[in-house]
Amino acid sequence: MGNLNTIALLLLIVGGLNWLLIGLFQYDLVASIFGGQDTLAARFVYVVVGICALYCLKFLSNAGNIGRSR
Repeated sequence: MGNLNTIALLLLIVGGLNWLLIGLFQYDLVASIFGGQDTLAARFVYVVVGICALYCLKFLSNAGNIGRSR
């Protein structure tokens, strides 16, 4: 897996864990770290994680190829 793929996947996992915390405990870790949801830093993190999610959509096309011989 390339470096960009790894970084995008890790950021997407971090975003997913943040949503898990929000859903279970109503605790937004990103907002807590960066001083609130409306701060520029928190909004930047949210945007980057969202872009990573869009980027990771390309993995869906590869998901059907797992285990198939080429």
